[in-house]
Amino acid sequence: MNRFARLATRLLAVPLGLVWLEPAGEAAGAVPECWPAGSEPDPAVPACCRLVAQDARPRFLSHVGDDTADGAAPFAFGGVPLVGGSGEILGVLAVVDRAPRAWSEDDVRDLSDLAAACSAQMRMRTRSETVRQAREAAEGEATRVHELLNRSELLLRASEDLADTSGLDDVRRRVGDLVGGELEPAGIDLVLVRQGMLHHVTGRPADGDGAFGAPTGRLTEPFGLGSGWPVARAVREHRTIVVHGPSAAGTAGAGAAPGGPATSATPAFDGLDLATAVCLPLRGTHGTLGALVLGWDAPYEVGVEERAVLTTLAGYTAQAVERALHLDERVTVARQLQRAMLTELPEVPGLELSALYRPAARDDMVGGDWYDAYPLPAAPGAAAGALALTVGDITGHDMRAAALMGQVRSMLRQADHDHPGEGPEQALCALERACRRLNLPASGTAVHAHLTPAADGHWRLRWSNAGHPAPLVVTADGAVETLVRHDVLLHHALRPGPRTCDSRTLPPGSTLLLYTDGLVEERGGDIEDNVDLLARHLAAAPPGGALAPLLRSLLDAVGPRDARDDAVLFAVRVAAS
Repeated sequence: MNRFARLATRLLAVPLGLVWLEPAGEAAGAVPECWPAGSEPDPAVPACCRLVAQDARPRFLSHVGDDTADGAAPFAFGGVPLVGGSGEILGVLAVVDRAPRAWSEDDVRDLSDLAAACSAQMRMRTRSETVRQAREAAEGEATRVHELLNRSELLLRASEDLADTSGLDDVRRRVGDLVGGELEPAGIDLVLVRQGMLHHVTGRPADGDGAFGAPTGRLTEPFGLGSGWPVARAVREHRTIVVHGPSAAGTAGAGAAPGGPATSATPAFDGLDLATAVCLPLRGTHGTLGALVLGWDAPYEVGVEERAVLTTLAGYTAQAVERALHLDERVTVARQLQRAMLTELPEVPGLELSALYRPAARDDMVGGDWYDAYPLPAAPGAAAGALALTVGDITGHDMRAAALMGQVRSMLRQADHDHPGEGPEQALCALERACRRLNLPASGTAVHAHLTPAADGHWRLRWSNAGHPAPLVVTADGAVETLVRHDVLLHHALRPGPRTCDSRTLPPGSTLLLYTDGLVEERGGDIEDNVDLLARHLAAAPPGGALAPLLRSLLDAVGPRDARDDAVLFAVRVAAS
């Protein structure tokens, strides 16, 4: 606008140019201007107002004495209306000469042309402003759509990630990973109802030493379902509760009386500087399981769309929690069954026995691995005190494998007692024949051995290997021997055939180690390399140390970190002379 005022003064050779605006002109984005800058436009303003109020045509007056204030000299005024796209008056482009003058036709034409250009500029500003507003609106809508897509992606990931959780800690971790990247809460808490109390499910912390910064000591403390914590109300009333302001987190929540007010949404947030918290009940098949609580350190708007997203996320979490609780119950039962099946090792003079069982970390966390040791019946004319040893692995690591293992273990014991004085290979053959006659679909591997006392503190070892990892023997001086000979594995579809039996003398101070493949088999690794590693650790163990710590150290050193199969370690040490 300043440019048009300046051009008007040059074209018409006048001292003052003016762009005067109506409100419509200011709405078009123009700015009223005078040239020279800082000039006083007052003498021309009344004339501009009358021009707009009349016929809106160009007005050029040589003597405007009646337009001046009392005592002021007359002046020459010329003005042309500025017109918008719909014909509305936007303002006036005017010139003023302090001396009377007659305006020529060229003056009228030049100022009219310049006013037309000024009007076009203002209309362009209007269109640009409209385009800018439309662009901002489109960008805002695109942002909203992008947020909706992100929320949809979050829910899709939640439905996938929470569909195969293996336990409560896994649920807690995955929920934290899901919401931590998208919703970006400063705190998260998962509480479950157990015997009328709410218990925190602890998990991997986001920062510090607690769950998303909350003190770990508080997280282990259950609190009453009837207390005044907002999370307890959400569970009792089966509804979402949003907590804003100082009540989202504080320092007095731990002391809230039952049924009274609390200053934190949940004890896990007590002491955190949070501005907003949302308590989402977890609705299960047979009632409310607990609640998921999210907290933000800045005000967080929970509108209709956000509430729908959080409610859906809570639904997926509830399904995962219900499934995890069912799995945990199965695992508890399975472990109790497994412990009931594992042998209590006998006390044998001259021998030290120790065993270690580690269940798998997936599925039922129990399976077909077992160890066994029991006295053998004395054969006519044979020395008393013989001992049977077995380590085996029935295919599978689930309840079915555990059930088959229990039957096989009992049948192998019976075979030894039905064939006194015979070798371990005969017991394995009798087991295979019995499985075939009874149509028992048992398959797997096993090492079955007989250990008999000999002279001078030595023991005679006889063993038969049905496709099992080779046992290891380490003598008192640290030399390790691998008992490599083996036969085919046990399988109900294979016709029973003769099996071999090897023997070896175990001198005082030597240790026999039997184990299952869960110790040395790892995805992407070589089982032979792991057996060699096991042998080196066994040879490096301090002589004469207790067997139980030795087995634990071997499991820690050689066993896979992501256990996908059961593992058994069974050691027998001959007493030093």
